Amino acid sequence: MPTVASTSIAPESSPAHHAPRDGLATLAIGAIGVVFGDIGTSPLYALKESFIGQHPLPVDQPHIFGVISLVFWTMMIVVTLKYVLIILRADNRGEGGSLALLALVSRHLGTTRWSPFVILLGVLATALFYGDAIITPAISVLSAVEGLTVVDGRLAALVLPLSIGILVGLFVIQAHGTARVGNIFGPVMLVYFAVLAVLGVTNIVVHPDILGALNPYWGFHFFLLNPGLGFLALGAIVLAVTGAEALYADMGHFGRRPIALAWLWIAFPCLMLNYMGQGALLLTTPASVANPFYLMAPEWARLPLVGLATLATIIASQAVISGAFSVTQQAIQLGFLPRLRILHTSARAAGQIYIPMVNWSLLALVIALVLGFGTSTALASAYGIAVTGTMFITSCMFGILAFTVWRWNRWLAGALTALFLTVDGAYFASNLTKIPDGGWFPLLVGAIAFTLLTTWAAGRKLMRERLAESALPLPLFVKSAQTSAVHVPGTAVFLAASAEGVPPALLHNLKHNKVLHARNIILTVAIDDIPHIPAAERTSVKELGDGFWRIVLRYGFMDDIDVPADLAKVEGCGAGFRMLETSFYLGRETLISSAHPGMSAWREQLFALMMRNAEPTMAYFKLPINRVVELGSQVAI
Repeated sequence: MPTVASTSIAPESSPAHHAPRDGLATLAIGAIGVVFGDIGTSPLYALKESFIGQHPLPVDQPHIFGVISLVFWTMMIVVTLKYVLIILRADNRGEGGSLALLALVSRHLGTTRWSPFVILLGVLATALFYGDAIITPAISVLSAVEGLTVVDGRLAALVLPLSIGILVGLFVIQAHGTARVGNIFGPVMLVYFAVLAVLGVTNIVVHPDILGALNPYWGFHFFLLNPGLGFLALGAIVLAVTGAEALYADMGHFGRRPIALAWLWIAFPCLMLNYMGQGALLLTTPASVANPFYLMAPEWARLPLVGLATLATIIASQAVISGAFSVTQQAIQLGFLPRLRILHTSARAAGQIYIPMVNWSLLALVIALVLGFGTSTALASAYGIAVTGTMFITSCMFGILAFTVWRWNRWLAGALTALFLTVDGAYFASNLTKIPDGGWFPLLVGAIAFTLLTTWAAGRKLMRERLAESALPLPLFVKSAQTSAVHVPGTAVFLAASAEGVPPALLHNLKHNKVLHARNIILTVAIDDIPHIPAAERTSVKELGDGFWRIVLRYGFMDDIDVPADLAKVEGCGAGFRMLETSFYLGRETLISSAHPGMSAWREQLFALMMRNAEPTMAYFKLPINRVVELGSQVAI
């Protein structure tokens, strides 16, 4: 795990110091707008794809009851039991998500035989997330706009251009921030969920027998009818719970209780009422399977419903895009990605960030998907693999967490782990059959992301090892340097990747310029495997004598890094820091191939390319441009 030893701040179960302070009801409404956007828009396509998708089902009572039963019990087991009641308790100082869970488990395990496996799982889940982040906006917006064809078949030609226009607009506004728009997310989604419930109830009243589908018997009976077709149908049924991982990933924004409250009292009941309403409609009018979501509504309400559903899918897409920014920031801080340009779009909310490279890359791939697949039904063939893969990995990590960190009763931990792995494994296996029909796309995206994540982490580790091999002990250097250099006034800050040894920039400065400043700071910026470090615990100072100090600035993987601002608060290091009298010396390493055992040649070239295109250190650490000196060196890996 590429991190410096972490600092113990608070018990694991305690709320993070940055936890939201709004009221429970306010946070629950906010969660409705952000956390449940993806799973909330699943009724647009999930039931339809179960019957007319890649593996069509007969539209009769046993299959309708079977699908509804499986949707209900999947929501109960995967969303309610697994995520809401259990996984939300696995917070890393209030933060959730694959990387936060990886950091939490790794910190407790230390270096054991499980460590490489845990890191592999966390990186795999992160890589798969990017595949999901591309498909979700495409299928959500397309499925909503396709409602126009239900209103009037002549509007079919508008579906693709209108969908692309909405998606382009959504990505363009990211640079301006979404704080103001975000204020209406909750109320809009509340109206949307209320409409889901009303549509469902009006159809259930016509055919109340559909309530019997909640009996688990129908789920088992569904597989007895045709085991092979039942297994294949799971690939479409699981679309009803896409977005469940967001409950855990967005925990840091809202907290566990508001998310649980919003799911149990609003999202879950409204979703199930709507699914049962669609089932009741199909019992009455099997031909409605072409688009049961829109055909549930009376004809006069369908056009307004298209507008409301489109708003809901925009909100769902916005949540995924923001999640991609957040995950990328975590990956950078934890050492799995090179530094990228990160812009803050809100002065009040630290979590409101914008990463241009991620934004435009997602937009290009989303448009390519929409044009390449053309319809939500075609896209459904690509959707599900990334989601179910991430769910399966989370179940694996839960097992490790329950046995090694929480130390639950072995029978309880084993039974729950087996249940989650069985359910998630079945859905994942079914989705693997989609590979030839589009499922290859999220796997390809995941493979590329996995290669980038692991190559950067491995290359960074190798580079640090090579630098450490040639580093001089700092006490010896301090004594010898005093007699071989001219002393000049001012402060020199030398950035060092390691908290040990002499940084290359200091060696090269003395070698070429033969000067030392009156005050010399060896500065290490360390990223811990916890989300946030309190300002009072951020800085450690050690005097080395003869005008040398070593300073370590510690940040959590969700913290904003501002080196000048934090240096200005440092005490016990002589006079305060004045930027006009301070020079920052950075090392710029050029990588060259060598015979050292390490990475293969193509990965070395990829690592070098990523390094050349990384955000400059001065910009990432917010260093004053006119006070920075860069000194180059070659590193053989």
